[in-house]
Amino acid sequence: MVGPAVSWIIEDNYVDARGELRTADPATIAAITACLAAKSDGKERRGIVALRQGVPFDIALPPEEFNDFDWEVGDERGCVALGHGRDGKMLIPDKNLAVGSYTLALSTRGGVQQSLPVLVAPPMAHQPAFVGGHHRAWLLAVQLYAIRSDQNWGHGDFRDLRFLIDVAANVGAAGVGLNPLHALPSGQASPYSPSSRLFLNPLYIDVDAVPDFPGLEACGLLDEVAALRRAELIDYDKVIAVKSKALARAYGVFRQQTDGRRRADFESFRAERGPMLTRFAAFEVLKQRFSTVWWEWPLIWRRPSDTTLSRLRHTADEEMTYQEYIQWLADRQLLACQTAARDLNLPVGLYLDLAVGVEAAGADAWSAQDALTRGLSIGAPPDAFNPRGQNWGLVSFHPQALVDSNFLFFRQTLAATMRHAGAVRIDHALGLNRLYLIPNGQEAEQGAYVRFPFEAMLAVVSQESVRSRCLVIGEDLGTVPPGVSETLQVWGVWSYLVAMFERGADGGFREPERYAEHAIVTFGTHDLPTFAGWIKGHDLTLAAGENVRDRDAAYQNLLSALHRHGIHAGRDGPFIAVMCYLARSRSRLMSVTLEDVIGLEDQTNVPGTVAEHPNWRRRLPIDLKEFCALGGFEPIASAMAKEGRVIHP
Repeated sequence: MVGPAVSWIIEDNYVDARGELRTADPATIAAITACLAAKSDGKERRGIVALRQGVPFDIALPPEEFNDFDWEVGDERGCVALGHGRDGKMLIPDKNLAVGSYTLALSTRGGVQQSLPVLVAPPMAHQPAFVGGHHRAWLLAVQLYAIRSDQNWGHGDFRDLRFLIDVAANVGAAGVGLNPLHALPSGQASPYSPSSRLFLNPLYIDVDAVPDFPGLEACGLLDEVAALRRAELIDYDKVIAVKSKALARAYGVFRQQTDGRRRADFESFRAERGPMLTRFAAFEVLKQRFSTVWWEWPLIWRRPSDTTLSRLRHTADEEMTYQEYIQWLADRQLLACQTAARDLNLPVGLYLDLAVGVEAAGADAWSAQDALTRGLSIGAPPDAFNPRGQNWGLVSFHPQALVDSNFLFFRQTLAATMRHAGAVRIDHALGLNRLYLIPNGQEAEQGAYVRFPFEAMLAVVSQESVRSRCLVIGEDLGTVPPGVSETLQVWGVWSYLVAMFERGADGGFREPERYAEHAIVTFGTHDLPTFAGWIKGHDLTLAAGENVRDRDAAYQNLLSALHRHGIHAGRDGPFIAVMCYLARSRSRLMSVTLEDVIGLEDQTNVPGTVAEHPNWRRRLPIDLKEFCALGGFEPIASAMAKEGRVIHP
């Protein structure tokens, strides 16, 4: 039996990562309440009901208020079910309600009338076909921007991804896992701080593959691109400048060319993405026109409307169409990669990442102002690795706006990431249940948890996942409230297991047979040390956490775990041995990072730092094709095959 969940609740206290009870500052609660209430325009926090097909549609209401009442469920077609309830209990015949959105109207004998939104979801999120065969698989995970090749322009692109798909097929992987590909603000390197989660970062476009591009020599870019290819670190400003110049030339050719099929496909893309694309293009044009954040733009442009967008289109049609053109190129190249993965029978194909929020000064925050919480920043409370907490500088969905809009912007965000993916990882999936929000201007410790309508969020995830036929993996790391991971599993959202955290109270590593089945297991993440960096303690001087003694003990515990399972480090070293250990886990998916395969010691990102380390800027030290030619993938491919994780030809 389920009851209505309110759109949001601020938690007075929470249990931190150390198991200690922490109480939120009353001033923090007041500030968060004021911000959320202001966006709600004085509306009461609405209840919402989430139902799953296959589970009785049994709804519980407050019995003192709904002692004797009539109910009616309807949608845009009219009434689909009605009945009478007593003592706050009602049962809807499930055969009457297909997957979708409805309104439940309630009326009592005493004249009380109330309406509640109702979401009917599939039994669970989409599950890939190989699950039915009880198979296990593995994915090759990469930071795509970091790929070094003799063809990209100093920043990994979709040609590199196409090559990686062939690599995955050759080494028996089920697909390729990627960092978020979202559009980024100018000057931003972190893929987890996007301007928009609805559109793609054009730096991933393989410009040489664009039919309209006249070539490097014709554009006078030979020397600049050659220099970018030699660079040890990604120079984002120069890559942006070079690619922008090249794409502008390509766009000029496109405007003049008469290829009917390509122009028809471009128009089809514009129609597919509709008003969202128009708003994104408008933001990009206005961002270049004004040098300040959007809330300091001239008043007419601070909030988009049909009238202002039409006015901008009239005066800046070429500039807006250019932005739509480069999004079309990026979209179609990513689609070609996923199509290639399917043609090669990779069970997952592309495994994409969805960032937890967006930059307050970015495109989504401007175009969907009513849907997001400007004035509050997403973060995390203090823990062992971040004793002062974290402020990620990102804004979240407004919980009241989610319910009032039938989760429209959340749906659009999910659909945009799922459209060319076989699996999606939701970064900080705990945010579906609650988010740690920090009032602007406050320190990271001065935040509080805001609870969202968890089951309703999962209902939407399930609806969109099934619609896109896309597996969903929820990153459930950090301060996890009781029951949250289990609820994610019930709804078919897989867990994200990081081996270096999968240890008991005695420090021993979890046995493979004790890993969750519907999960993806990996040794580390982009915010943690690489395998080589971990065993050498390379990270111990970079961030809080373990000391040398702790790390030595952890490594010995890892070796003991390998010994118990008869796994010994041979000529390929401890990395392959540990991968064999994880490959024996019950978890259906396993992720192996390219940085670990190559043996890099430097981690991708050191949380809490800005300029101290080249976060998100390191390029791989070896050309990808050269690494393949040297047989660099053979040890991991052999290990995965030996452990039974190859499920396609």
